[in-house]
Amino acid sequence: MMQLRKAVLAACVVGLSLAATPSFSQTTLKAVMHSDLKILDPIWTTAYIVRDHGYMIYDTLLAQDDKGEIKPQMLEKYDVSADSKTYTLTLRDGLLWHDGKPVTPEDCIASIKRWGARDSMGQKMMSFVESITPGDAKTFTIQLKEPTGLVLLGLSKPSSNVPFMMPKRVAETDPTKQIEDFTGSGPFVFAKDEWKPGDKTVYVKFDKYKPRPEPASGLAGGKVAKVDRVEWLAISDQQQAVNALQKGEIDFLEQPSIDLLGTLKSDTNITIVESPQLKFQYVFRPNWLQKPFDNPKIRQALWYAFNQEDFLMATIGDPAYIKECKALFICGSTFGSAKDTDGVLTSNVKKAQELLKEAGYDGTPVVLMHSTDLKALTNLAPVAKSLMEKAGFKVDMQSMDWQTLVARRAKKDPANAGGWGAVLTSWGIGDVMNPISTAYLNSACDKALFGWPCDETMEKLRDQFAREADPVKQKLLAEAVQARNMEMTQEIPVGEYLQPVAMRKTVKGFLDAPAPVFWNLEIVK
Repeated sequence: MMQLRKAVLAACVVGLSLAATPSFSQTTLKAVMHSDLKILDPIWTTAYIVRDHGYMIYDTLLAQDDKGEIKPQMLEKYDVSADSKTYTLTLRDGLLWHDGKPVTPEDCIASIKRWGARDSMGQKMMSFVESITPGDAKTFTIQLKEPTGLVLLGLSKPSSNVPFMMPKRVAETDPTKQIEDFTGSGPFVFAKDEWKPGDKTVYVKFDKYKPRPEPASGLAGGKVAKVDRVEWLAISDQQQAVNALQKGEIDFLEQPSIDLLGTLKSDTNITIVESPQLKFQYVFRPNWLQKPFDNPKIRQALWYAFNQEDFLMATIGDPAYIKECKALFICGSTFGSAKDTDGVLTSNVKKAQELLKEAGYDGTPVVLMHSTDLKALTNLAPVAKSLMEKAGFKVDMQSMDWQTLVARRAKKDPANAGGWGAVLTSWGIGDVMNPISTAYLNSACDKALFGWPCDETMEKLRDQFAREADPVKQKLLAEAVQARNMEMTQEIPVGEYLQPVAMRKTVKGFLDAPAPVFWNLEIVK
């Protein structure tokens, strides 16, 4: 009898064990991204880690493939009227939110309006829009006041801010406030209950997502989730992250430090990807609302105080991955031009000092925000501080982690009351290719991005660019925009660099795109 009881108990234990064991093993891809994720609204902020989070869980109406061509994504098709003033957009079948509800035209209309209130290109596009109205259950119409090429360019914008579609109830959130509901319709679901800032962020495959039938290309095509789970692990120490990649503790390292690339290249288990899509531009952003940068002549002194070599060597250090480029728009691109830039960005201290004296600079300290936890940005502010002080500026450099900086830069408070005077960051090439997409050129005062430049002349030039279809005239307008920026200093480009990606050789399917995306990636043992 005792033996029978033991046999029954053993059978029950085995049965419970089998019941608790999944019928298949889940595939988990572990990645270390360039930053920890603490903000979750990709429309509220331009921070790239939040953009990357957006691509995990949201989808877009249109997308650009690896050749930069605009393709339907959530759309089945779009039609443009003969006078180019009416766009009819038709959603494809099978689109569902993560809560199981169907995507509607009303959702998309609300999403476009919220994005259009925050994004530089979105604001300019919406200035041409007469109305956006729903049709039947799959269609809606954008009616323009006058023709512009910004509708397709805007709705396919590949980087910050990306026009991600959200449910109407979420998209109706005040654009100046962060959303609290993270329901998307993309290939992955945000596992909010597993989100631990400073530790990890988790995404799981959305099994009801319907990919497009075409192969994935850039940010377009079929978004097929080939892993069941993606974990972003927060490892800020680069050596620790590289060690974890080599040991197989992680699979993907988005931005390995350039000075550690030699170690990774010598490891036969590691693949290094050097994509031209992953080129970046460093920029200095003055806050026009705060002294001393409320004075345009004081801002102009920066053009003579700075030089690009110091910034690039302090941050990247390897000549193979950097480029001095004084063009406002990326060198080698359609609108990249170094016209009239010979005298600037040469650390002409004497000229900078003369401008400060002419401007009546009174020694007001510049509160310079310093990001400490992102390798690619950490040394920017110390270089700026040194060069500015040589030119005669007083600089109060305040150090903080990137996510704190991102939150603080949205504040218009006085610099001595939690505000700020200047910040440095980097933009991917997809964001700085022309006068409309380059967010820091938005000079619409309170509607502009943090830094809030207010320049009617710049806005008129950007309007002219948005209306112009002739490539020759567009190039002339881009040069006029560059000249105006040098006069008024919305931003200062301080060099370009290429950022490689590192991954285990077991990871396949990496897409050549201006943002790291995790659909199409698989782990092949």
